[in-house]
Amino acid sequence: MGKPRFRPVFTPIGAAVLVIALVTLARSLYARNSYEMLISCIILLLMLILGIAGRRRAVKLALLEPGWKPPAPMTACAGEESLITGLGAPVPLFFRMHFLVRGKFAPNFDNDCPVFAETSAARGEEAARLSLDFPMSGIFRGSGYCRLRDIFGFFSFPCGITLQRTINVRSAPCFGKKPQIKAQSGAEDRKTKSSTNEERFYMREYTPGDRLRDINWKSSEKIDALITRISPDNQEKVSRIEVYFRNFGPEKPSLEALWLLDRAKARLSYFIRSLMDENSSFVFSVRCAVNSGAVNSGAVNSGAANSGTQGSMEIENSEDLEVFLEQLAGISFIPAQNERTASAGTGDLYVFSTACDTGLQNFLLSCHPRPVSLFIVQPEIHVKKTESKITSQSKPGHETFYKRYFPAMGCIPLPRWLIKKNINTLNADANRVERIYTETKL
Repeated sequence: MGKPRFRPVFTPIGAAVLVIALVTLARSLYARNSYEMLISCIILLLMLILGIAGRRRAVKLALLEPGWKPPAPMTACAGEESLITGLGAPVPLFFRMHFLVRGKFAPNFDNDCPVFAETSAARGEEAARLSLDFPMSGIFRGSGYCRLRDIFGFFSFPCGITLQRTINVRSAPCFGKKPQIKAQSGAEDRKTKSSTNEERFYMREYTPGDRLRDINWKSSEKIDALITRISPDNQEKVSRIEVYFRNFGPEKPSLEALWLLDRAKARLSYFIRSLMDENSSFVFSVRCAVNSGAVNSGAVNSGAANSGTQGSMEIENSEDLEVFLEQLAGISFIPAQNERTASAGTGDLYVFSTACDTGLQNFLLSCHPRPVSLFIVQPEIHVKKTESKITSQSKPGHETFYKRYFPAMGCIPLPRWLIKKNINTLNADANRVERIYTETKL
């Protein structure tokens, strides 16, 4: 929080009216036109009274602290409204309290587009609703502040304390086929173990996805194999699912590429959430590329130091899932470099990627002979017919993004995003492949 930054008290309309009134007054005095003189004097007197009244009240409201409560979680294209409170302070006649939001929305790490939203409270009302929505996933960083404005649109006085917000915007939901998984599992039953084998009961052989902190390094050295500690209270079957989210892509992606990444995030979210709803014992080990330069981007496992470094997170319950989804919203494209191969093991892998991932096929080859289920987001294929007719090859899971969503939601897109860029489809082979097709239109 901080003091509101300086902004002129005259609105563009107010400044224009003032100039016109002064010019008219000077002209009427020169021409001795009493009618024009009367009109200009009335306008200038009205503006003077409004200016004095508004200025005096704005000074008294300098320490006004409004409340700004955005939806939690914030989801793209949800149409939800933020709640603005603390606007019920008395204001002069013909004035209303307004709340404005300005900031930058970044669907990718270094691609910021300006955002503007505004609402006002009716006279005597304590709260107001602010329509602040976003067209796709990303990070919004902005400030909210109050302005005291007259109903004629002449003046806009700053008042109150400026609020700073950083909001992770999740992807709009994506619904696909019900996931069919083969999880790596380990079960321990205390009743089947004798008291002499109690130490063995608390240990088992390491499987991919186990936490490193659970490895018993001392026992592992003795038998030359990794041994994982098992909690004595863990009596139920635990199934581990290893997931790779490959967010590799161009350094300056087009809007078409960003839409591919957004849909990949949405499909991954649906995959994890639907499986956790089906079986609460599932534990997900998710790996993706992170960029440590993204401040508050929610990069998974912030210990990663370099662009393109693999980060990981383990999701064991609904609380972990909510934390991961917040982090996933801020994940951007990372140029493929210093990429690691899949971890050793025999269990199934679940890979989520896009057509921008040029190194996908090499990664899949490195996974051999492990079974791989691939979820890939591809651009929609268009086929040119005779007579210049273009038809779309309709595919299941087709998702369309309209560029007009940006201005409709108060976001100004980058100029290069308005130019359509074709992305080639990516032919990738795996044991099981699910393709999601996307398209962008004006």
